Amino acid sequence: MHATTSRRARRTIAAVTGSAVLALLATACTGTNSAGGNDDSASGKDVTITFWHGWSQDSETKAINDNIAAFEKAHPNIHVKAVGNIADDKTNQALRAGGDDAPDVVSSFTTNNVGTFCSSNVFADLNPLLKKDGIDAAKTFPAAMLNYTQFKGNQCSLPLLGDVFGLYYNKKAFAAAGITAPPKTFSEFADAAAKLTVADGDGFKQLGFMPNYHGYESTTEHFLGQFGPSYFGSDGKSSIATDPKVAEMLTWQKGLVDKLGGFDKLEKYRASFGDEFSAKNPFHTGQVAMAIDGEWRTASLATDKPDFEWATAPFPVPDAEVSTYGRGYQTGTIIGIAKNSKKQAAAWELVKYLTTNTDAVVSFANAIHNVPSTFEALNSPKLDADANFKTFLDIAKNPNSGTTPASVNGGAYIVSLQNLGYDYESGKQTDLAAGLAATAKEIDAAVNQAK
Repeated sequence: MHATTSRRARRTIAAVTGSAVLALLATACTGTNSAGGNDDSASGKDVTITFWHGWSQDSETKAINDNIAAFEKAHPNIHVKAVGNIADDKTNQALRAGGDDAPDVVSSFTTNNVGTFCSSNVFADLNPLLKKDGIDAAKTFPAAMLNYTQFKGNQCSLPLLGDVFGLYYNKKAFAAAGITAPPKTFSEFADAAAKLTVADGDGFKQLGFMPNYHGYESTTEHFLGQFGPSYFGSDGKSSIATDPKVAEMLTWQKGLVDKLGGFDKLEKYRASFGDEFSAKNPFHTGQVAMAIDGEWRTASLATDKPDFEWATAPFPVPDAEVSTYGRGYQTGTIIGIAKNSKKQAAAWELVKYLTTNTDAVVSFANAIHNVPSTFEALNSPKLDADANFKTFLDIAKNPNSGTTPASVNGGAYIVSLQNLGYDYESGKQTDLAAGLAATAKEIDAAVNQAK
């Protein structure tokens, strides 16, 4: 989870390959008992545990290694062998195979896989360990982060920093358009986007906002974070066809697409955008005046130094729900313990340290410019946070902020909904109610097949 790798790319790839991941994990450890037991680390016996993670940049690996060194100093008999740049597919294969070469502790950038990790029994349930050490998870971690790290009550992972989405806006463009404050409601947002749009023949000199779903972080799940949908009912079935918030979001997005020039015109302009994680990002270049993006963008903008002042704010909310302004979509990195690890006591000490030790969480957040994942860390005076970064801290603490819930087949349901979004924004699907009903049926069938 870092500023130069697309969270969305990881999530989408994982979702598309969710059935393959599920097939691997379904044969891995389902129905097995925990191999953890007592590794005698609590009594001082020397124990070496293996920790696999995905960080690869020098600054990231230094940050995680510094935390590991601090952990080892506090636990001199527990030694950690850290292995970086590990992708989920390699982790899945190792967890399936088990044995001495398998990791004891695993972190993943892909929150979509939590439901699969939990339901296939490859990650240990951390609830008994939390209870044993007197850790009240609900009072320790923000609700959205706690939500995406569990599945049906099985807390098989914990959050290890988070990503939070909000609004970025060009202050120079705002001033030129006579806009004095960031919009709070969707009607204000639509008006601002229109005022900020400067036509140039059959294209744009500047676009107020890119609403099309291929517009980098403009995705169904990120937009739905401003609505608070349920996704699934208490019976486990998809509720996207019955929860009016989903249709409301899709209708709002389509209306904004039409207002700003239509799908085809916007797609043509989008084709001129540079890479999302480069100085050619369309917000950096001034091609768009507003964007939805994660907290990591603040670091990218500070490095690239565009020729305009910029600021951040929470992304707008529906007019009828203005009281929820300040909310946003959250995701992040997760960490768990391999169910078949024979060193679970030592593994838990590492997981507990990395996820609940305030100094560890704050130092890691400062180093890789992500949002802390505990309430204490979010409020720590040691946290590096200017006004623009503070926006994302406040969103993380907002009780109305949300996420996409874990599912037994990973993020397949998110892909199904996003595909409907593509069809609806482009005009390929004109009957939204029918499209939602068909998509809900598709989601239910896929979930049932994965069980």
